[in-house]
Amino acid sequence: MVFEKVSKIIAEKINCDASELTADTKFADLGIDSLDVTELVMNIEDEFSIELEVDSSLASIGDLVNLVESKLK
Repeated sequence: MVFEKVSKIIAEKINCDASELTADTKFADLGIDSLDVTELVMNIEDEFSIELEVDSSLASIGDLVNLVESKLK
């Protein structure tokens, strides 16, 4: 469920089909820079009603999904 919501938010941001995204997809490969990641995190925080700490370890969609899941436990 978390992956699906996160990938949908990312897909809307970059105008692609969410089915093209995997947990291993790197933000850099999608042309997403650190500012874009910050915007995505803010959208995800709103979607899940959580607060996330953004740092340089967020390199892939899987990293972001794991961070969200850790806050939902």
